[in-house]
Amino acid sequence: MIPGGDRTPVIRNIRDYAQSGEFYHKVELHDPVLTPAESKAITDGYMKKRRRLSYRMKRLTAVTLADYMTGKINQTTSIVGMETIPADLGGVIITSNHFSPFENTAIRYLVQQAGLPRLNIISQTSNFAMNGVVGFLMNYADTIPISVDPRYLARDFMAVLREKLVEKRETVLLYPEQEMWFNYRKPRPPKKGAYYYAARLQVPVLSCFVEIVDTDENESPDFKKVRYVVHVLGLLRPDPAKTHRENAAMLGERDYALKKACYEQVYGKPLSYAFDPSDIAGWQGELS
Repeated sequence: MIPGGDRTPVIRNIRDYAQSGEFYHKVELHDPVLTPAESKAITDGYMKKRRRLSYRMKRLTAVTLADYMTGKINQTTSIVGMETIPADLGGVIITSNHFSPFENTAIRYLVQQAGLPRLNIISQTSNFAMNGVVGFLMNYADTIPISVDPRYLARDFMAVLREKLVEKRETVLLYPEQEMWFNYRKPRPPKKGAYYYAARLQVPVLSCFVEIVDTDENESPDFKKVRYVVHVLGLLRPDPAKTHRENAAMLGERDYALKKACYEQVYGKPLSYAFDPSDIAGWQGELS
């Protein structure tokens, strides 16, 4: 699915930020921008309403809709390496590349096919300010807001992660690349957050990489339709003998190495951040 509007300025942003090494910069033009107070209102609201009956009813509707969309979007999705997931796997943080508002459905599809527990998705507070169906899903489809507020991260966010991962042994999808870069095929160097939380809570990281394959069918004048191949790359566990900081660094390095190796294998070329039009899956346009 192609988000509305001309994608050329977004692709130009991707090219410029990739080549300058600014891998965590926003590239979309019209994402909501929140003040610290607005962001805090979203995280406060989430903590207050998450156990209410009204929230649970909306959550049921949203997850049902997300499951339906997952089935529709992933009719041609394939999974490689699912047999490496242990049958008794409990709470786990899943990491993957972030390139579409809808590619989390590929991870939801993996969770469903592997028989893993309920999937929770970490999302920035700005996504909770979106409108329409996407906004409804962002607010209620088992999503957990994350912000830069140190107090929220240290207290409330950590408490929610502990509940989901340790007490309920559910799955949590956390994107180490932070920002969505539309249809960008390459894995970006990860931020440390996902690995820090894995180290703090002593839960494993399930490393995944989603390959994007062009099809022969046009979706728009500038884009071919694409399909997904979810690669399960391995289970990374914190070392009890290491500090949280050492574990976070170790897990991040190993996860990035796995994603880099997978990229190079499936696309048949070394990973370089020099821009090439083929970096944007399905794109048939060009930059001036």
